[in-house]
Parts: sequence; structure tokens; C-alpha cells
Amino acid sequence: MATVISNNEVMPHVYLMWLDCPGIAQEARSGQFVMVRCGEETVLRRPLSVHQTEDDRFALLYAVIGKGTQWLASRKPGDELDIFGPLGNGFTVHSNARSLLLIAGGMGIAPLYYLADSAVKEGKQVTLLYGTANRDRYPVPLGVTEVAATEDGSVGHKGMITELIPQYLESADRVFACGPLPMYRVIAQMPALKNKPVQVSLELRMGCGFGVCYSCTIKTRQGLKQVCKDGPVFELNDIIWEEIRI
Repeated sequence: MATVISNNEVMPHVYLMWLDCPGIAQEARSGQFVMVRCGEETVLRRPLSVHQTEDDRFALLYAVIGKGTQWLASRKPGDELDIFGPLGNGFTVHSNARSLLLIAGGMGIAPLYYLADSAVKEGKQVTLLYGTANRDRYPVPLGVTEVAATEDGSVGHKGMITELIPQYLESADRVFACGPLPMYRVIAQMPALKNKPVQVSLELRMGCGFGVCYSCTIKTRQGLKQVCKDGPVFELNDIIWEEIRI
């Protein structure tokens, strides 16, 4: 169980919720997630990325897109949430990495914020390519170099964030990405990334969250894998993208 500390709309239809839960806050690392029960009317829990941690509390950044997240958005300070985690395998940043390139598409900023913030505090250089549909954007951590793209041209480059990737690859020794499936499909076809270590976080519907129901099974070059247990972070070139349906 976790206690709601705050739950505020930070962008249209996007909420930032802080929760008091020492067990999760002290164990979670970037890229991991939790499973949240969203009311009595929803059968399945909702998987949500750990967005930030601070002492005995942690944060979730989520978009309201259905019945479950609508219920979550109505929670008030002091409410109790049925929640368990942290789950899955998160991002791995090797100690010899010096310059990180992060690629966020839309709500992909949720887990990458945590990664970026942690990397900056460890003295690493972090460049974040952040693409959104319009000017409704989440602020990035201090110390991060942000490169913006919007589909409507209201902020930064007009177009898709993937169009900017080649300009920033040379100086990066590690690449991390989180975003929608079309973004991943484009990235997977980039010749310049074939020999770069690229970690991606997949977001799939999950039944259980810990590898029992097999509802989040995907095909990889090492065989069938479960996003909840083997991921949600995978190596870009390990995934057979033609077989992924998100």
C-alpha cells in the first residue's frame, strides 16, 4: 500500500502523483515500474513507470486515457493505493559511460526523467531529445541539455524527434529511448544505430506484472521474452520489431 501525498494536473490530461511508500522509493531504479489497482471497476492493474524518487516517496507521471487513469486522477492526499513494485529490469548505465543521449517521445519522458536526473548527479553529460505534439511539455531535470521537437512547430524543430537523432549520435557513447511504437520502428531502421548500444523501454498492456500470465510476451532474437519480467528495458537490436503490436 502507498499513501497519496499530492496528485496534480501538470499538463492537459497529464498528472504528477507523489506517494509515500519507503519500500518502493528506496529500491526502485530508473526504468522499473509499479502495478497500481485503479478502483473496483477495473479488473487489471495499470503498469506505471517510476518517474522520480526522493527519500521515502516516489512519483508517477501518467496520462489520463481510460477508466483506470481517470480514477487515479481523482485520488486526493491521504488516500491509500493498492500498489506493488518495483518490478522489471530497468536501464543500465555502465560506469565508463560519459555522454548519454536520451530520446523521449511524448509520455516517454516519464521513465527517462528519472534516468536523466540520476545520470547528471553522477557527473555524466546528458542530452535529451524530447518530441511532443505541441507546446504542452514536461520540464526536464536541471543540468540536462534539452533538444525540442514538436509536430506543430510550436517549440523547437518542427517535425518528429527522430529526424534530429543523427546530429547527436557521434558524441554519445550510450543511447536510451522511450516512446511510441512508430518511433521505435524508425529508430530500428537507422544504420547509424546498428553498432551503438541502445536501450529502449517498452510499454505493453500487462495482466499480472511479474511473468505469470504471459500477456506481454514479445519475440526477440534470443527467443520469446516477457516485457514485465525480462524488460521493460531491452536492447534495441534484440527485438524483432515487425512482430511487436502495442
